[in-house]
Amino acid sequence: MKYRCLTFALLLLTPMLAQAWWNADWPYRKAISIDTTPSGANVPVEVNTVPVLIRLHTGNFGYFLDVAEDARDLRFFAGDDTTALKFHVEKFDPINEMALIWVQVPKLLANSKENRLWMYYGNRAATGAGDPAATYGPQQTLVYHFNTQQTLPQDSTGYANQAVTWSGETIADSLIGAGARFQAGAQLRIADKPALRVDPSKGWTVGFWFNVEALPQEPQSLFSRAGEAGSVGLEMTPEGVVAQLTTDGQTVSTSAVGVTPGSWHHLTLVLNADGLQLFLDGARAQTAQVAVPPIDGDIVIGQVDDARAGFVGQLDELEMASVARDASWIAASVSAQSPGTTMVVYGEDSDQGSSEGGESYFLITLHNVTVDGWVVIVVLALMAAISWVVMFNKGVVINRVRRDNRAFDQTFATLSAGHLQDLDKEDEDPAARDESPLMTALAGKHDNFQSSTLYRIYHAGVQEVQHRLAKSVGARANLVLSPQAIGAIKATMDSVMTRESQRLNSQMVLLTIAISGGPFLGLLGTVVGVMITFAVIAATGDVNVNAIAPGIAAALVATVAGLAVAIPALFGYNYLGTRIKEIQSDMRVFADEFLAKVAEEYS
Repeated sequence: MKYRCLTFALLLLTPMLAQAWWNADWPYRKAISIDTTPSGANVPVEVNTVPVLIRLHTGNFGYFLDVAEDARDLRFFAGDDTTALKFHVEKFDPINEMALIWVQVPKLLANSKENRLWMYYGNRAATGAGDPAATYGPQQTLVYHFNTQQTLPQDSTGYANQAVTWSGETIADSLIGAGARFQAGAQLRIADKPALRVDPSKGWTVGFWFNVEALPQEPQSLFSRAGEAGSVGLEMTPEGVVAQLTTDGQTVSTSAVGVTPGSWHHLTLVLNADGLQLFLDGARAQTAQVAVPPIDGDIVIGQVDDARAGFVGQLDELEMASVARDASWIAASVSAQSPGTTMVVYGEDSDQGSSEGGESYFLITLHNVTVDGWVVIVVLALMAAISWVVMFNKGVVINRVRRDNRAFDQTFATLSAGHLQDLDKEDEDPAARDESPLMTALAGKHDNFQSSTLYRIYHAGVQEVQHRLAKSVGARANLVLSPQAIGAIKATMDSVMTRESQRLNSQMVLLTIAISGGPFLGLLGTVVGVMITFAVIAATGDVNVNAIAPGIAAALVATVAGLAVAIPALFGYNYLGTRIKEIQSDMRVFADEFLAKVAEEYS
């Protein structure tokens, strides 16, 4: 019973141990799973030492700014969180938010979704730990990633089998990072070395991605190697790809493997005791029975000599191994590199202070927003702040104006004939007159209707009446105003009404800018974000829906931000505009009423 309890306690602790944190100096980590079930790579047997391509982009990783600028803080661990994995970074671009990282997985369980990795990042004080040579096992004798910064293709394995001749073009955007473009007559030559020679007892493997724009009218040399004991080659024919092996003066060929022009395909040639095996896109396509001799000599990709045309198209990820790779290893390797693969599943990111998966979907979406999206969102945030300040300002001022107008109108209605001027006061000093309407509404005096637009119209009218009556002499009965004088008073009051309307409508244009400009700025951010998402996904080759959806969702955040600016501004503008129109109507009614009383009293 005692041992059963102990066993049960250990089983309970197992998940907790699996979640242990490797090193406290690394604040963040990302869960990555490798699916070898039929829905993923469909690997029926266990395979060892497989380099897996990790494609990071806006769709599956939103924390590029948390990684050191040269990715020196990246670390990879197996699911036990203690076994360090060898890796190297082929490309890391934090500005465009994309990365290509090769990680050596020592063992892939067959037909399982439990192949888990951890990617740690966020330690700026860390030193680089990437090791290209260690990423590949000792059986891998050549790997060319093709780097635009290198004149000749360089070998990423520890064997340093560098190219000696390269007359084609290295292009920046290929299937996986950079690649090679072969024009007519282009040649890639690799010198013969012991590590590259074909040993019939061990076998030999060569594989690469290629893209031919059109099938040729005449056979083209794709791969060629000729030694004293025999030769092996791959040809591009009008029917597809053909493998050939020559020994003892006899040539054995496979049937043509059809390919789709304009599309990327992975081709693998395996030499073993059974002869030739040709794999297309990770699946066995053709075989030919022949005794494989020892083969040495230079390796040539493209045109060998003037007698036969060379391959024209693109090529990427050239790999060679000193053993005959089995079908499961090839299937796993090709699936790990394939665009849109479902083999590599990217989980959520977590930090030491939170449990895995504890972050909301909204925060995850925000983390995936690109730099240009944040620029748009910041601009929209400023627009939102300005619009809210304007709405608060105008709301306070308009409410104060309405209250003072109501108080003045009620007082003016009590004036009897001959007392129209009783509410008029002397002008305040210019400083008080120029005070901000908001400050007047919030902290100013209101003993003389200081915020009332009706009072200012009244004050202008009374001043005009007094100015014109001052010119009259004699008894009060002789104080009359001509129709022309009343028209002049009306013109003065109209000008004051116009200025008051302008004051009421001041800054309202900022709300119209927020209403009309906010959604368009948000749409701009979304369109640019979608463009970048598709461009990065195209560059990394990860085109499945799980890669696209987060980037599109993050791009739509800009549109949401634009609507969040425009909708409150629209409601505020309509509310304030209605109140301003009511005040303007009150001003017109009061002006007509005042002029009618003036005309009645002084006619």
